[in-house]
Amino acid sequence: MNTGIIREHMEVVGSDGPRVGTVDHVEGRTIKLTRDDPKANGSHHWIPTDWVQSVDSMVHLNRSCDDAMRNWQTAGPGTKM
Repeated sequence: MNTGIIREHMEVVGSDGPRVGTVDHVEGRTIKLTRDDPKANGSHHWIPTDWVQSVDSMVHLNRSCDDAMRNWQTAGPGTKM
């Protein structure tokens, strides 16, 4: 997947159609989602670029919205918890 085509403010959707979030930017092999998106509850979240199925005007994931939200990271890459 060419992550260079993923742009700030693109909508991210699950394979089942519902919105997961909004792209803040790409950080290495992860996508940082904006914290002001209604589903973010005021926090940034990160998802692996490996989850990306395709990109057009939106980022389409290869997993459902619920699965993505259940498994997204709440700390950025390289952050010690």
